[in-house]
Amino acid sequence: MRALVTGAAGFVGRHMMTGLGHRGWDVLGVDLRDGPCPVGALTRMDAREIFNGRFLPKTRFDLVVHCAYHVGGRAAIDGEPRMLARNLELDASLFRWATQTGQERVVYYSSSAAYPVAYQQFDDWKRLAENDIDLQNAQQPDARYGWAKLTGEHLAEAAKLLGLRVHTIRPFSGYGADQDLAYPFPAILARVRSGDMTVWGPRGQCRDWIHIDDVVGCSIAAVEKDVFDPINACSGVGVEMGDLAIRMARITGGIEPKDPFYRIDKPTGVMVRIGDPTKMRTIYTPQISIEDGIKRALGEL
Repeated sequence: MRALVTGAAGFVGRHMMTGLGHRGWDVLGVDLRDGPCPVGALTRMDAREIFNGRFLPKTRFDLVVHCAYHVGGRAAIDGEPRMLARNLELDASLFRWATQTGQERVVYYSSSAAYPVAYQQFDDWKRLAENDIDLQNAQQPDARYGWAKLTGEHLAEAAKLLGLRVHTIRPFSGYGADQDLAYPFPAILARVRSGDMTVWGPRGQCRDWIHIDDVVGCSIAAVEKDVFDPINACSGVGVEMGDLAIRMARITGGIEPKDPFYRIDKPTGVMVRIGDPTKMRTIYTPQISIEDGIKRALGEL
């Protein structure tokens, strides 16, 4: 079986390459950037070179995993308006190519950012279930990034009407040892290791942390079990940002946990974002707790 992974040098892409390769897939990855490629083959190019037919014009893959996206962490989400058009163009190009060339199936990574912000307030929040998004009556998602993902889900549904099999995955706060410092988990861990207990945003900001290996495991389970309705990749457990820093300090050792310092002047997302894992657990159960994830990032597991 042959798979194509776009954005293969990125955090999710390279882990998806590894996950598929270890399960016996012949994997080709494409990305504008160079990067580690422990499994499969990585070609440095824009994914749109494939989508516009300039590269491998007649190739049909058994699976296409679309990880190419412009994100860059909370600061970029809030501060770079051009990313909306770039991401919409990428998704539209993917689905046009996939339907025109008869690709077998696609994994589309949506996001927990697509969920209504009205359900993620400090004093009025709920565990976000898949049916909390109604594409026919969409509510305000988190920033332009959330709108891009909602539009991507619309494109996925339209592609399904044309016969394309699409698996839509909504990851929550994915993390791992090799994640870029633009993201909260590695940034907080790096500061904690230097004795700095600073976190961004006000006290009480909570996230549902899920290890990247479990995001990949959930995604591949959806493919293997033919799950085509959107599905959360989440733990179902919320951990507050400052509490995460304290847990990191305790596990790191040699660092006395102190009260976190909250930088309310820094970019901040919604207050409480926790997923409902009920549907995911029918096909996959996360394997890595937040404590074990911290130990893995420290090289202790």
